[in-house]
Amino acid sequence: MQLRSTLTCPHCRQQATEIMPTDACQYFYDCRGCGAILRPKDGDCCIFCSYGSVPCPPIQQMREYETPDNCSPIA
Repeated sequence: MQLRSTLTCPHCRQQATEIMPTDACQYFYDCRGCGAILRPKDGDCCIFCSYGSVPCPPIQQMREYETPDNCSPIA
C-alpha cells in the first residue's frame, strides 16, 4: 500500500506530495500555491481520491480485494 500521494490543485496546478492518513479521510486541503481550499469532488471520499496521484488507503485496499461479479473471493 502506498501512503504518499501527490496532490495537484485544479486551480493553479501547484503540486505537493503528502502522506495520507490511514485511519481517517481527509476532506480539506489548503493549496500552498493559490490558497484555495480543496474539497473532494462529488462521489469521492477524500481529497486524495479527487486530486491525488494515488487514491487513499481504504480505496487502495478495496481495489486490491475486488473480484469480478461472477467470482466469489477465496477465503
